[in-house]
Amino acid sequence: MTVKLRLMRMGKKKQPTYRVVVTDSRSPRDGRFIEAVGTYEPRMDPSTIEIDNDRVLGWLAKGAQPTETVRKLLVISGAWEQFASTRPPKPASRRYARPGRATAPGKKAPGKQAPAKKAAAAKAPAGKAPATAIPAEDAAPGDAEAES
Repeated sequence: MTVKLRLMRMGKKKQPTYRVVVTDSRSPRDGRFIEAVGTYEPRMDPSTIEIDNDRVLGWLAKGAQPTETVRKLLVISGAWEQFASTRPPKPASRRYARPGRATAPGKKAPGKQAPAKKAAAAKAPAGKAPATAIPAEDAAPGDAEAES
């Protein structure tokens, strides 16, 4: 069972208010929930956010995943910073720490250029003038009539 922290819509038509709830990810948006941990009223000026940070921290420690919107609300309330500071840092992955591999696969190492680009740059002549700079006296006689 995946537990999520997400918003549950309340209020009248075109006048939404939301509850921040802890719910099973399989239940519908406005369906059954485990616990209500806060409210969010976006129509107030300024919008009102009331979140029980202690309850949220407990659920995050148990592995509950917040949605993007709830994560933004947790950053505003300060609960996300508290959670991030108590969480131990992730150890560096040993998968990419093999000898001879500077970066993770799919990422280019800084300062390297593809060999095809080097070859193309070497073949391009540096001293040629642009083709649009043709003197008027070198132009064909038919071109002079077109200019008049």
